[in-house]
Amino acid sequence: MARPGHSAWFLLVSTATLLLASGASAQGSCANATFPAGRSFARCSTLPVLGASLYWNYHAANGTAELAFRAPSATGGWVAWGINTDGTGMAGSSVFVASQSANGAVSVLMTVLESFSPSLKNGTLKFDVPVGPSAEYGGGTYTMYATVALPGNATQQNTVWQAGPLSGGAVSPHPMSGNNLKSVLRLDFLSG
Repeated sequence: MARPGHSAWFLLVSTATLLLASGASAQGSCANATFPAGRSFARCSTLPVLGASLYWNYHAANGTAELAFRAPSATGGWVAWGINTDGTGMAGSSVFVASQSANGAVSVLMTVLESFSPSLKNGTLKFDVPVGPSAEYGGGTYTMYATVALPGNATQQNTVWQAGPLSGGAVSPHPMSGNNLKSVLRLDFLSG
């Protein structure tokens, strides 16, 4: 015969163990990533949609984050990551967009998404980028690197990311349904 309260205690311990295991599993999916020699990151977050992950080192002394964004894509596709200083959606975001040309050269465009039909002109962002972006493609995945000055020197930022197709070598609109509409997250660069 079970003691009174024993079942509740067992349920509480089981639930806590399950939550810890699921957290470790989610963390493990990005924590085991490898990068080229000379690159390592103290923190990571498996983003909730589009198979993407963000890795970073936060430097409190100057309010910057050295980061890597990784997302799967076909060779005929593009991926993007950025910060929205004006709100929580895509419009108004300052983003990095990685894609590759027909000859396989990978490039990164820096642009502000001024509307839901942006012009995608390469330019400056709404925050400083002390170390300009670079990207690589391999194994069906883009990885972009950059160092950004976190807007307002605030560790909590509204982040956005996206993926879509190329058409004739140019960035085409991403799907306007499903996970493509869920790719926003308020992220704390200090605590993760």
